[in-house]
Amino acid sequence: MRQHFIPFTHSKLIMTDQTVAIILGGGVGSRLYPLTMERSKPAVPIAGKYRLIDIPISNCLNSDIRKMFVLTMFNSASLNKHIKNAYHFDVFSNGFVDILAAEQTQDSKDWFQGTSDAVRQSLPRLKNLNYEYVLILSGDQLYNMDFEAIMEYHISKQADLTIATIPVVAKDATSFGIMKVDEGGIIGDFVEKPPADEVEKWKSPLPAKYTDQDKHYLASMGIYVFNKNILNQLFDENKQANDFGKEIIPYAVNQEKYTVTSYPYDGYWADIGTIASFLEANLNLTGFLPEFHLYDNIKKIYSRSRMLAPTKFFGTKVTHGLVSDGCIIHAAEISRAVVGIRSRIGQGTVIRDSIVMGNDYYQTVNDIEQLPDNELLGIGNNCFIQNTIIDKNARVGHNVRIIGGPGLADAETDTHCIRDGIIILKKGAVIESDAVIGLSL
Repeated sequence: MRQHFIPFTHSKLIMTDQTVAIILGGGVGSRLYPLTMERSKPAVPIAGKYRLIDIPISNCLNSDIRKMFVLTMFNSASLNKHIKNAYHFDVFSNGFVDILAAEQTQDSKDWFQGTSDAVRQSLPRLKNLNYEYVLILSGDQLYNMDFEAIMEYHISKQADLTIATIPVVAKDATSFGIMKVDEGGIIGDFVEKPPADEVEKWKSPLPAKYTDQDKHYLASMGIYVFNKNILNQLFDENKQANDFGKEIIPYAVNQEKYTVTSYPYDGYWADIGTIASFLEANLNLTGFLPEFHLYDNIKKIYSRSRMLAPTKFFGTKVTHGLVSDGCIIHAAEISRAVVGIRSRIGQGTVIRDSIVMGNDYYQTVNDIEQLPDNELLGIGNNCFIQNTIIDKNARVGHNVRIIGGPGLADAETDTHCIRDGIIILKKGAVIESDAVIGLSL
């Protein structure tokens, strides 16, 4: 059964019809572990009802780019299932969202060795498509960008390669590819993650609205537009290169024959590469007017349609809560928290500054009446949960205390991990009643 129908649009621009988007699924995703223990990074749930992969795909759909490949290598089963159930195009469209998993071929016996190697190995799968531009995206970022605008910019500049950039402060510059850009938007030099003692050398002329915030540096967002022939040429000239940021882009910038431009982006953008950034990005969505919001009539976030019932509350005080469909909530308080689909939360429970990812299915009324507490999906009665991420299908008993904080050292057990003071219950974890994890009240 088709869960989500995407109509064909006759008005789309030729340039977007001539564009193929390649979304990088990332590697092992170790910095998001244990959320990536059984799934790839793009399949990690976000905002209660979406997956990270829905963000770049939705940006493409809203920009009328309908030819998309998602490159994966690790734990791709749940991602494959999500994409299969979420994205269907009508029979009159040439649109698709396809998974390209790493594979051994006659030309290569290796798995993907890096970002550029993944694209290089995947290009033969595009040979029967009609396209002139390649839009390369990351699968683990939260943003809303008009890709038509960056394509128009790329073409107007007669560029060979365009890199989307965002202003950052010196402290953040060490975590990104940083470039020197002249007044005309041409990139003159590029370095991947400069050391702190050399950051000062990498300032670019920026408007006062950025410099007044001490943002003097332009960071790569990991969003690239290549002319098709130039991408193939760069691969031919760098046969051993495995990474865009460390090898392909610096090479292109340093060759006079290539025009490499910076596309300035002025909106919200979050690189969700760590547990801390993942929690922060989710909790920011609970604000009254968050920088990235989900309530746009035009720029929609698409995902799988699950046909769930409305959520029910029983005496719960909700302050800055983002609660998804199909939940049954008896909690006393939900404060600055994201609650995922089909969540069940017991009486008297308090949840603050946390993510509850919810459940993949419902237990029957008979199960709930007969099963012991540690076999019931969801969170029991009179629990206190703070600075915590609870992955899907967890079973938390009654009177449980799970409290994260900066005083906690990193650790891992069979049921949970602690990263940067944040407690993460693993998918399907069982926490017995009266358990205490992390800090005491």
